[in-house]
Amino acid sequence: MPQPLDDLLPPPAVLHGVSVDGKTELFALLATQAAMLTGIAAGTIADALLAREALSTTGFGGGAAIPHARLDGLDTVHGLLVQLACPIDYAALDGAPVDLVVLLLAPATPGLGHRADHLKALARASRLLRDSQTAARLRAAPTTAALHDILAAYERADQRSRAA
Repeated sequence: MPQPLDDLLPPPAVLHGVSVDGKTELFALLATQAAMLTGIAAGTIADALLAREALSTTGFGGGAAIPHARLDGLDTVHGLLVQLACPIDYAALDGAPVDLVVLLLAPATPGLGHRADHLKALARASRLLRDSQTAARLRAAPTTAALHDILAAYERADQRSRAA
């Protein structure tokens, strides 16, 4: 079973009301925060994110983006959820500015039985951010705790709908 979003994005990996001036500053912040969670150097993470972003934008529309990369030194998928105080230009597919970001970092060479974890995490994050009601609730959340509560509620509802 894939890792639940509220486990993948525990409270220390959820950031509320973050202010950045643009994509470069956002990636630096993501790398710094992810370094604290993973133990991998922020520069290594930032370089991997920028290299992936150079292939094509990870801003998929509707004000949301899922920057992601594979890194040596990880044994599981790690994530961050960031609610930006003000939307930034992200060169998203629809041209809209981005204010909700889920960062995903996965092992460069996943172990046997974990090869699809990165793709499953991407799919789950995409479903979360494409759900217009949930995205609106994430945008309106007043605190980090509220953001995490929304993730947990979404996860419970998603699991119920998949079981039906």
